Formats: sequence, C-alpha cells, structure tokens
Amino acid sequence: MELTYFGHSCFLLSTSKARILFDPFISPNPLAKQIDVDAIEADYILLSHGHVDHVTDVERIAQKNPKVKIISNYEIVSHFEKKGIEGHPMNLGGQWCFDFGTVKMVHAQHSSSFPDGSYAGCPAGFVLQADGLTLYYAGDTSLTYDMKLLAEEFALDYAFLPLGDNFTMGIKDALTASKWVNSNKIIGMHYDTFPLIKIDHEKSSQSFLKEGKELLLLTIGQKTQL
Repeated sequence: MELTYFGHSCFLLSTSKARILFDPFISPNPLAKQIDVDAIEADYILLSHGHVDHVTDVERIAQKNPKVKIISNYEIVSHFEKKGIEGHPMNLGGQWCFDFGTVKMVHAQHSSSFPDGSYAGCPAGFVLQADGLTLYYAGDTSLTYDMKLLAEEFALDYAFLPLGDNFTMGIKDALTASKWVNSNKIIGMHYDTFPLIKIDHEKSSQSFLKEGKELLLLTIGQKTQL
C-alpha cells in the first residue's frame, strides 16, 4: 500500500484495488505549489468535513476523474451530488464495505461548514481497513475520550493525527491520542500550512520517540510504503 502526501491533511492512499484521496486542499496551499492537481488520479475522495481547507480541490479533481465517488456524511455528499459528483453518504458510527475494503465513520470533535457558510453536517474521522492494514484518519479534531473506543474495536496499524494546535489537537494532545487509540505509528497532518499551525519538527518527533512511538512527518509530494 502506497501513501502520497499532498500537504495539509491531504493524502492519496493507493491500495491493491483503489486510489483513495483524503481531504483535497492543494491548489491554494503555497507549500504544495509543486503538486500538479490535474494529474492526480483517484477512485474515491473521503471528506472529513466541509471546511475550505479540506474540500477546495474536490470539483477540480472530479472533473479529471469523472468516475470518482465521494465518501462522507449525508450533507456533504448531497452538496456535491448537486454538482454532478457521485457519492456514498454515511454518518457517525456507520460502516460500509467498498470494493477496496471497509470504512467506518467515527466521531471527531470540531466544527463543519461549507466555504459559503452553509451547514456541512457533523465532522468525522474514518477507520479504513484494506490490504490487511487498519488505518485511522482522525480528521480535524480535539482530543476526545471516544478515541478510546477505537482501541477496543480495532488494532490500528497507523493513526493519522492533526498536530498543528489552535484549530485542532496540538502535539501534546496528539501524543495522548496515540496512546488512547493504541497506535505506535503516527502520521502527522494539519500542520505548517498557516502561521497559526506551524510546529517544531524535531521537538515533535522526539516527544513521540520518548514514548516509544514513531511520528512520520512526510514532505509534500513524498511517497512511502505502509
């Protein structure tokens, strides 16, 4: 399974059966100016919530990938279906088996609205199971006790956690979250894009290392095998 990082909270997960894109916010991000958005190929787009820094490039990518399907909450899927983009609606606690594996929509503590200010449903995270791996994509969230439930239900191989603080968890809470979900391999997201969410990479990595955990801070455009 190959993972490509496109900056902020956007990743492309290439499984044996599908290419799955998370929260595409690329073209407005000056740190990702080298990424050719129109060259991205995706079969599914998972959207954690409706904020501009998670949905900006959905329509642009869908134009280049006319068979792409959005997986998100009912409100977000309905919003993009009106724009001619097919979707699979879900809601918190729901799970569905797709051709690539299963997705369960789990709780995230945040806010959610579309760029025009309209209601975008409840924010969410996802637990994805594919190719023998179980991944937790937290979305934008604060630290919440609901994360402990994930460790009871799943054996997580990787946890994608926001690190930037101010709008989401910071490093300290993300480290606690990694313990609560019982994952030793953490992939950082939602950091550095704006001045308010810049982090100290070395200090952050060391704080996880001291707890016997690996924090992966991928460079934009980097590919890695999971």
